[in-house]
Formats: sequence, C-alpha cells, structure tokens
Amino acid sequence: MRELIENSQQAERAVLVCVDCGEYDPESSLDELEELTKTAGAEVVARLTQKRDKPDNATYIGSGKLEELKEFCKENEIDLLIFDAELSPSQTRNIEDETDTRVVDRTTLILDIFAARAMSGEGKLQVELAQLKYSMPRLTGKGIQLSRLGGGIGTRGPGETKLESDRRHIRRRISALEEQLEGLEKRRGNLRSRRAKDGVQTVAIVGYTNAGKSTLMNALTQAGVLAEDKLFATLDPTSRGLDLPDGRRVMLIDTVGLIRRLPHHLVEAFKSTLEEAASATVILNVCDASSEECGEHLRVTADLLSELGCLNKPVISVMNKCDLVESVADLPTFGRTVMISAANGTGLDKLLEAIAKELPPTRRQAKLLLPYSAAATAARFRTDGKILSEEYTENGILLEVIAEMYLLDENKNYIVTE
Repeated sequence: MRELIENSQQAERAVLVCVDCGEYDPESSLDELEELTKTAGAEVVARLTQKRDKPDNATYIGSGKLEELKEFCKENEIDLLIFDAELSPSQTRNIEDETDTRVVDRTTLILDIFAARAMSGEGKLQVELAQLKYSMPRLTGKGIQLSRLGGGIGTRGPGETKLESDRRHIRRRISALEEQLEGLEKRRGNLRSRRAKDGVQTVAIVGYTNAGKSTLMNALTQAGVLAEDKLFATLDPTSRGLDLPDGRRVMLIDTVGLIRRLPHHLVEAFKSTLEEAASATVILNVCDASSEECGEHLRVTADLLSELGCLNKPVISVMNKCDLVESVADLPTFGRTVMISAANGTGLDKLLEAIAKELPPTRRQAKLLLPYSAAATAARFRTDGKILSEEYTENGILLEVIAEMYLLDENKNYIVTE
C-alpha cells in the first residue's frame, strides 16, 4: 500500500500595523489592508493601531508598542508584519532587527498582488518596472532576501531572480523596461489614433477595485473576463464591441482597479493603461453600492480621473450591486447616475440608454426612398445603420433608418424627410 501525502503550503500568519495621525480613518484603511492581505494569501491574526502625532522616524511606531509587538510575535508564531504605510528602508530594517519578523509595507503588498495577477506581457513589464524602482533604495542589507525565489508575500514577481545583482544592473534593467513600455505605449497610442480616425467611440470602465467592473464587462459583452470577489482580480485591460439601443456600436474597455493611496510607482507604471480612460469618449465610474465606503470610492476614482485630465469627459456614475442595498435613495450620486446589478442584469438597459445619450451625436434619423437599382445602398444601411421600417413600393424601397451622418450625407438625394 502506498501512502499519498498532500503537499500544502500553510498561509503566512500576519499582524497588521497602523499609525493613526488623523489623516484618514484607520479602521477603514485597515479593513482594506486586511482584504489585500487575504488576496495575497496570508492569514490576519491581529491588528495593531497606535495614535501618534507623526510616525517614529526610526521604527514607525513607538518603542513601547514595538516591544509589545515583539512579544506578540514570539507568543503567536507570527511570520509577517504588514504596515499600512510606505516604510523607509531604515524603518523596515530596524523593525525586522527588533522583532525578528519579516516586514512588508502597504506598497510591497500591492506590488506582490500585482505580480501574481499580471497575465499579459505588458502587465508583467509594468509590474517589474514598479518593483525595481521601489526596490532600488531598499537594496542595502537585503542581500539574503533578494536571493530567494518566491519565498512568500513581497518576494514574488517577474524580475526578482536578478534583484541580487548590483544597482548598476538594476538601472540597466529599468532603462530596458522603460524602453519596451515606451514602444508598447506608442503602439497603444497608434491604436487610439486609428480608432479616432475610423470614428470608433470608446467607453472606459473605471472604478475602485472589486466594484464589479469585470462582471459588468461580461454582462454587457460576454467577454469572459475573470471576475472574482478579490481585490485586483484583473489587471490587464480588455476591449470588446458593445451594441447600443440606437444601433451604434462602441468599444468598451475594462481598466485596472483603483485603491486609496495607490502607490505612485504603480500609477506611473500603469499610466499608459489608465490613459485608455483619458482618451475615452464616455467614462463609467463603477462603484460598489453595498459598501459603506461607496462615497469615498467614487471620490478616489474622480480624483485620479482629474489627474489624468478627464474633467471635461462625460462621466456616468454606475452604482453596482444595488440588489444588496435596502434603499437606493440613500446612495450618494454624482452627476448622471444609474443604479444596476451586473450580477443579475438589473438596470443594464438604462445604463445602455445613458451611454447613448452621453455620446456625441454621430447619427440621425431619416426616411429615404431608394430606387431598386440602389439595392447595394439599402444593404449598407442594413449593415451600418438601424432599420426602423422597410417598405417596397412601386417607386422603390422606402426606408426609415437611424444611420451615421456621413452615410446619410452620401445619399442625401434619396432623403424624403428628416
């Protein structure tokens, strides 16, 4: 008899640490950090919050709290300390020396999740670039850690196999990555220019992570995008065609999710991806209506859109998961707002109508009388427009259509009424 032994890796036991300086709600921020920790695959054992005027320059938290944290780590076999801030290299080193426990800050945690989630070549390049830029000032004293491969949260990701090399090598790698991403950005820009030249209207889905953007994308276009109840379930942008009620076809683009205090390294690395929203004709700001923080989530997205120069773009606030809310009347609203549930399809028809209203008028309705010799023109209207009525008379084909203005202008001699 052979004995089967299952190899299973136990989740790392983590403590979350936050210093409350009055800049933001520490409990909400720690709730978000806990979700990030679970997404990364660790188990949250405890949360520690200290109220201070400002973080300690040497150890981020005070000496008393640090001693308390050290004892807790020993007694509870803690593998990981996750700090809800961006620590300096010296703070990280001092805390690790004192507690004898590995330390990860908020930025490293998010970078680790991005490294695990990036699927496309461009996404992997963007993550590696962000990791290298963040690791550059943190190389000193980390030679042992940097030589490991995938040794837990904060060590995964493309490129970590060469991080034990010297700074000169990393600078060369950063330059090479920036050059590759610049080429990809130019190609993305050319695609945007081609869309504009061809008259393709684009609608970008933006919003807080885990708001249901991918579920909405799938509901509208059957795109088959991965949709999980996890933060940053999808990183790579997806584009699909979407037919509107007025017959127009637009390009719907799903973008990377946002989060409060998103590390500037990631904003910079994913800027070309986020620029899909800046170049879009209409923006859908998707928010989880069932979240107590939905108003704050809308604000975070609006602030980033403002940074990207989208202030003059038409934005539709899409309150998703309304089936989980007792009263939609209490929900915050910003500009044009549509209540939906992407999971069960509620309100999607109203959302499509709202998108059509926000798009610039490129079509108009008209009635044409086409001679039978112009049957090919009638076929174009059937393919590129929307036929409202069609009648075969003794004088020709009487069509009532909604069609692109250029197509109607080409056949203005056949127009009976507009």
